[in-house]
Amino acid sequence: MRFDARRFAVLGFVALCMLVLAPAAMAEMPRPWEMGFQAPASPVMERLTGLHNLVLIIITTITVFVAVLLVYVMFRYNAKRNPVASRTSHNTVIEVLWTVIPVLILVVIAIPSFRLVYFEDRTTTPDMTIKVTGHQWYWEYDYGDAAKVDFSSHIVADEDLKPGQMRLLDVDNQLVVPAGKNIRILTTSADVIHSFFIPSLGVQRYAIPGRTIETWFRVDAPGTYYGECNQICGTNHSFMPISVKAVPEKEFEAWLVEAKTKFADATPAAAAPAAAPVQLAAISH
Repeated sequence: MRFDARRFAVLGFVALCMLVLAPAAMAEMPRPWEMGFQAPASPVMERLTGLHNLVLIIITTITVFVAVLLVYVMFRYNAKRNPVASRTSHNTVIEVLWTVIPVLILVVIAIPSFRLVYFEDRTTTPDMTIKVTGHQWYWEYDYGDAAKVDFSSHIVADEDLKPGQMRLLDVDNQLVVPAGKNIRILTTSADVIHSFFIPSLGVQRYAIPGRTIETWFRVDAPGTYYGECNQICGTNHSFMPISVKAVPEKEFEAWLVEAKTKFADATPAAAAPAAAPVQLAAISH
C-alpha cells in the first residue's frame, strides 16, 4: 500500500477538529459519537475537567517527545551510518535528567490531584442533605426528618416511555434539588454494592451495605442531569438510572410541599397533614 501523505494529513486534521470541538456538543446526557466528558454542570466537574486537560497536555507532550526521539535515533544511529557501535555505557547528565524530570512531572500532577480529592470529598457548608440508598434495582431518596420526603426511583420501562423521555435513563420519580445550592449526599445500600454516578456533576460514590459515605454537588443551572449505577450489582445492574432535576429555589419549595402529599405513604409521618413550605436552612444537617 502506497503511503498517501495528503490523505493522512486530512484525517489527522479531522481528528484534531473532533477533539477541539467535542466539548461544544456535550450536554447533561450521553450523546452519539460523543468524545470526552459531558459538559461540566458543577464546580467539582469543572475541576475534574481542568485536571484532565492538564494531564492530557502532559501525556501528549511526552508521547510526541518520545516518538520524535525514537525516529531521530532510528535515522541517526542506524547500522549503515554507524558501522562501529559506540561503547558508551553511562552519561551522568542524561541519567540525572531522566530521574529528576519524571519526579517533577509527578509533582505537577499530584498537587492539583490532592486538592481535588479533598474538594470533592465533602462540603463544610451544605444547604441540605439527601440520603441515597441503593436497592436491587432502584434508588431511594430520603430528604431528612425535617422535610419528611422519602421515595423510590425506578427506571421507566420501554413500553411506558413518553415522548421526549430517554430510554434507559429516565425514571418515574426524579431526584429534585434546588439549583445553586450545596447538596450533601450520603450514600448507603440495602443489599449489595451500588455506585451513585452522575458524570456531568462529577459525582461518583459507592453505596455499600452497613456504611454511609459522604459526597456533595452543586448544580450551577436548572436542568435535568442523568447518571446511572456503574457498579455491577446483579442481573438488572444496567436498569438503575439516576435523573437529577435542578430547579429554582421557589420551584423546589413548591415541589417539596407537593411531594409530602404524593409520597406520604412512604414516609414515617404518613398520617400527618401536609406541612408548610420548608426552607432550605430547615432541612440542612
